[in-house]
Amino acid sequence: MKNGKIQVCVIGSGRAGMIHARNFARSVPNAEIAAMSDPVEEAAAAAVKELGINKYYLDYKDVLKDESIDAVIVVTPTVFHEEIVVAAAAAGKHILCEKPMAMNEQECSNMINACVDAKVKLQIGFMRRFDESFRHAKERIDSGEIGDVVCVKSVTHGPSTPRPWMYDIKKSNGPLAEVSSHDIDTLHWYAGSYIKEVYSIAGNYRCPDAVADYPDFYDNILMNVRFKNDMQGLVDGAQGVKYGYDSRVEIIGTQGIIFVGKQNNFSVMTCSPTGINTPFVESWQNLFLDAYKLEDLKFIESILEDSTPEVTGTDGLEAVKVVNAGNTSIIEKRPVTL
Repeated sequence: MKNGKIQVCVIGSGRAGMIHARNFARSVPNAEIAAMSDPVEEAAAAAVKELGINKYYLDYKDVLKDESIDAVIVVTPTVFHEEIVVAAAAAGKHILCEKPMAMNEQECSNMINACVDAKVKLQIGFMRRFDESFRHAKERIDSGEIGDVVCVKSVTHGPSTPRPWMYDIKKSNGPLAEVSSHDIDTLHWYAGSYIKEVYSIAGNYRCPDAVADYPDFYDNILMNVRFKNDMQGLVDGAQGVKYGYDSRVEIIGTQGIIFVGKQNNFSVMTCSPTGINTPFVESWQNLFLDAYKLEDLKFIESILEDSTPEVTGTDGLEAVKVVNAGNTSIIEKRPVTL
């Protein structure tokens, strides 16, 4: 710590990485951004210039040698998560790792065990758990307002098409990981139970460039699930929908229903001779900014108070298990029991 503040390095200066970095530069009182790490020097240099700091690393391993760094935020492609997290734990750094946690269960277990052995915190970046509306819904569920939860349905439709590297399901785990892992975690959280069985159907309707080389790629997914407590759930995911960023949840109970989600960018509706117009949310970056801020605040709080992070490695592992089971269900066209 320096000046009573946790010193943080963000590993990865892409869109999500910079959201975290800006939070630690401006909005997390008990922490501060001390360095950035990115293998592309131009990106790293641009990041530190914006943040008003002067230290960056091109190799994350150099971050781990820096004894002044207390914690790292891992915001890299999923295939690198296990390697970085295990090494960071061995170096005594606390870790916030973005979702998806890793590529498979074994990698997740290795990450959890490394952090337990090193006695460092591991929080997984499911930021919806820190969104004001999502948290309010959880409070209403826990209060018993709608009775017992029967079914949770979660929708995420994104406007942009996948990057080409995501076409290879073996390397990306597909949209179930990149898009719908947030929905999977939301189902776990609201149902109060992990998933035990899935049945998925999927198709590629908007990405013709992927068809020839990656016939297994999909940009639309429906996944029915059954929880260990026998509740039901549904994940509805899509990429390249064009109309905007769409994140919604329904929680059906024995005595009512809760709706969660905001589609309108502003609380404004225009009515004119040409029709009715309400601006739609354009990006997750607009919708969940405050959630990212609280996520980062809670991560630092868990370090200072030596408390368990709100989203644990086990939560991350269970989501990865469902992603892999869902992809198996798509390929083999059958239900899969976890």
